[in-house]
Amino acid sequence: MSDEVVITCALTGVLTNPQQHPVPVTPEEMAASAREAFDAGASVMHVHFRSQEPGMGHLPSWDPQVAVAIAEAIRHACPGVILNFSTGTIGRDQQGALDCIRAGRPEIAACNAGSLNYLKARSNGTWAWPPMLFENTVEKIEELLEVCRETGTRPEFECFDVGIVRSVGMFSDVGMVEQPNYNLVMGVASGMPADPDLLQLLTRYMHEGTLWQSTVIGRQEIWALHRKTAELGGHLRSGVEDTFYLSDGSRTSGNGPLIEALVNLAEEAGRTVVSPQRAREIFL
Repeated sequence: MSDEVVITCALTGVLTNPQQHPVPVTPEEMAASAREAFDAGASVMHVHFRSQEPGMGHLPSWDPQVAVAIAEAIRHACPGVILNFSTGTIGRDQQGALDCIRAGRPEIAACNAGSLNYLKARSNGTWAWPPMLFENTVEKIEELLEVCRETGTRPEFECFDVGIVRSVGMFSDVGMVEQPNYNLVMGVASGMPADPDLLQLLTRYMHEGTLWQSTVIGRQEIWALHRKTAELGGHLRSGVEDTFYLSDGSRTSGNGPLIEALVNLAEEAGRTVVSPQRAREIFL
């Protein structure tokens, strides 16, 4: 296990309302928030794009011009930073995401590695939203991987359950990808729970010697899993896409305090947070 750790900041989410939560939307806001995270120790910025129309910042955008404006603003604010573009679309059509990769040419692109019934139940016995299928067929994944090869972008495989983790290994076995890199997404209600005991088991089902990190969604309970990730040798990610809560239960004011807390946790676990230059050597 290496003592070095790369830290990723998930700058903003998909639908979170900026009028209610501290999520950046505009290129200027994204750049300022990225700089806070960069100064705190994050070398990678995971980026979602939001609508730039007045009052519509809670909605996603797949406009390549928006992607380029945000990417350029972040790169200018954070010299040497690594960009990781979100690509998730609920259905089969992912043309907007592919266009954004081609336009913005990020170093990394998220690749959702399997389908998931995306569900959440309320305590009163009703659905929080109508049940939906997050569709990620092998055909859709292959299409994304082809664009990643075209742009020199490294795919990061988002794994929402154990079967998807095992599928990523098969992607490598059949030649879809040479060296898979895993992102274990834990805390989605219908996916893997944010359970440190489960995390320790998951490492058995990844190809040996590959890079991996965890994305943990929830409140203050997520920090125990971040600590376990650090102890097991994984790379770390946090940001207001994933949580609004620090380990003491208080709400964060933005991305900077979350990354500061993640850095402190990593160092307590004996890991060394690397520079952006070293992160490039490890991740790319």
